Amino acid sequence: MDTTYYDHGTPAERWERAGMFFDAKDYAAAARVLSGLVEEVPEQSGPRLLLARAYYHSAQLRRAEAELRILVERDPVEHYARLLLGRTLERQGRQEEADTQLRIAAALSGDFAGL
Repeated sequence: MDTTYYDHGTPAERWERAGMFFDAKDYAAAARVLSGLVEEVPEQSGPRLLLARAYYHSAQLRRAEAELRILVERDPVEHYARLLLGRTLERQGRQEEADTQLRIAAALSGDFAGL
């Protein structure tokens, strides 16, 4: 089996590698590592959230939205996923949908001034 740098190593090693790419602002490389990791451990929220963030920062907004919708479906009170979903929708010009997510995120985080 041919493995590349992006999918080589244990899940923990790949998680660390993805974090290093993300911290270096190489969001596309982080997404390449994380997409395989999410396929391997789809039930874990951490890799999926970081993948959504990598997609967001690399302007892969439809992919970011898809990952975030999975997260909020699994955990409707995950305020950061809702916040990022709102920001993702904003960047796509879908303000009405974005406003709904941003209001929910604000309420969940206790930021009632933002409502």
